[in-house]
Amino acid sequence: MMDMVPLQELPSSVRYCALDGRDVYLVGTAHVSAQSVQDVGETIGKIQPDTICIELCPSRYQSLNQQDAWKNMDLFEVVRKGKSLYLLGHLIMSGFYQRIGQQLGVKPGAEMLEGARLAKELNAELVLADRSVEVTIKRVWRSLNFWDQMKAMAHLLSGFFLAEEIDQKSIEELKNPENLENTLQEFAKEFPQAKEKIIDERDWYLAEKIRTAPGKKIVAVVGAGHVPGILNNVHREISLKTLEEVPPPSQWPKVFKWAFSLLLVGLVLYGFFAGASEKSLQSIYLWAASHAVLAGAGTALAFGHPLAILASSIAAPFTSLNPMIAAGWIAGLVQAWVKRPTVADLENVPAAITSLKGFWTNPVTRVLLVVILANLGSSLGTFITSAWILSHSI
Repeated sequence: MMDMVPLQELPSSVRYCALDGRDVYLVGTAHVSAQSVQDVGETIGKIQPDTICIELCPSRYQSLNQQDAWKNMDLFEVVRKGKSLYLLGHLIMSGFYQRIGQQLGVKPGAEMLEGARLAKELNAELVLADRSVEVTIKRVWRSLNFWDQMKAMAHLLSGFFLAEEIDQKSIEELKNPENLENTLQEFAKEFPQAKEKIIDERDWYLAEKIRTAPGKKIVAVVGAGHVPGILNNVHREISLKTLEEVPPPSQWPKVFKWAFSLLLVGLVLYGFFAGASEKSLQSIYLWAASHAVLAGAGTALAFGHPLAILASSIAAPFTSLNPMIAAGWIAGLVQAWVKRPTVADLENVPAAITSLKGFWTNPVTRVLLVVILANLGSSLGTFITSAWILSHSI
């Protein structure tokens, strides 16, 4: 290899591989690390690559570069299309990284942006090498059963509520291969399907994008946890189309929900015809009261507007029997209508998501909380009342 830079002259986070007559240097980074930014700058400065690959997809690259992109979000469409949970999860993770970044004085993703900046400065080819974050999340979510989905949300929320201060030393230790391996093993035990979609598949995707990148000298800026997987797969051809496919949602949950709703309605109607009308009326009253109270309580817990609380309370007894619509969607739309977020509120989302108080006080994130907590309350009402109806009908 001509003009190959010896590894001993590069940061310890760099790994090298020869690929079809080309030199490939992988810079393993932590996503909130001042040292990683320095490693990227030093590596690219010494190698002067033809191509720089960074572990970002186009949407994440745009969001890091355009902090005012929130101004263009249509909150009504988010609620109407049932994407509130997806957006809330994304915001929680973003807020978690921003909190760490504020503690360490480093912008999340700064090492990736440094790679992009240097690509422009050197007139090198820039390759956005990661898979779309939306595709990854959908592939993960649809690989989990209901209980694993709830467990994953609990883990996500616990990461946000974690108040522990994180110092630079702790961040740098995360790049240690032994520590990374232990972390990934624990994650794989907890969510084996998610681990494959989040880590393994992206290892393959990144490896293929690096393998097909142009130029004789390539620097790839990737998370340290992806480095071993990339090195193991970069020499083989991988189908990106297969990894970009989003499996259709399973129809069984929808079938089950409709069947369960019809079963409950059937049991209540049967009570009227079988001479147990008093018990059937009790079931109807309990269903209406539990859904109204719990959905309204969830909306109130999100500090929803009184009209949103009223809307969720009225809607929940009916929407809980119809899998096509949810009480939280109605409450969220009402909340967004009566407390319509301003441009300033949308611009303030990046700052708001760094604290629990910000999540509850920003009108944008409050709408999302109204949707989620109203739906949670309604679901709890369904669980409680269904158990009562079934136990008194058998």
